[in-house]
Amino acid sequence: MEPVATFSLVAQDPRTGDLGVAVASKFLAVGAVVPYARAGVGAVATQSYANTTYGPRALAILEAGGSPEAVLEAFRRTDRDLPLRQFGLVAMSGESLTFTGEACHPWAGGRAGPGFAAQGNLLTGPEVVEAMVETFLLKEDLPLPERLVEALLAGDRAGGDRRGRQSAALLVVGAGKGYGGFSDRYVDLRVDDHPDPVPELFRLLDLHRLLFSRPKEKRPLTPEEIRWLQEALRRAGYYGGEATGTWDEATEAALRAFLGVENLEERYAGGPELDEGTFLQLKARLG
Repeated sequence: MEPVATFSLVAQDPRTGDLGVAVASKFLAVGAVVPYARAGVGAVATQSYANTTYGPRALAILEAGGSPEAVLEAFRRTDRDLPLRQFGLVAMSGESLTFTGEACHPWAGGRAGPGFAAQGNLLTGPEVVEAMVETFLLKEDLPLPERLVEALLAGDRAGGDRRGRQSAALLVVGAGKGYGGFSDRYVDLRVDDHPDPVPELFRLLDLHRLLFSRPKEKRPLTPEEIRWLQEALRRAGYYGGEATGTWDEATEAALRAFLGVENLEERYAGGPELDEGTFLQLKARLG
């Protein structure tokens, strides 16, 4: 077995109920191995000679009403290689647990508290975990995805994986928050092979926010703005009518088509109302 040496933070946001995992490692595509989460249930990071059944099994136990300690006891009964394993989990209730087997490669350890579990192995030292926890607790004003990546970056800059850097990932779930409202997985980003993966993960999260957020604060477009939009959409080949400054079905259909091509469709709910960020993107992309 190949060791998945990594540092990770599992957390729950008590304000929104969202759950997530942020992870980084000197390991190719760590996001394909470590993070698991289910909205309304919990989140898990499984690492160090990772047993990838831990994620689904832990979530099943939590969903059935079991505690984090019940998860650990189940793994003790069924996995003879538990001393090689490391995992952290947080339940929807905020209960948490981090476990480090005595055979994990040093430095290895973790820290858990209400709503979070931080852990790592093959690290430069305990300062990596402490930096993640301190940053996570200080950044409570941030949305959970940004808070997790800020904490991950703090751990990375405190030393991180003692072998170097290669990959990072972020998984966050919330009820009905996925694309189109069809799933709960609303942030699932992976940097599989990069010399400095955590800052790259930040860049992807910013891009994700631009393309897939659903802004709540919107304003009506003025007649002048509607006229500009009609003219710009006509130049781009999406609108065939006159630039009247009056909203109509043809204008809305043209706008929807353009936003779909530009991957901005999640930001628009219909009608002559837009958030400022989307309007600025239209001006930038339509000229």
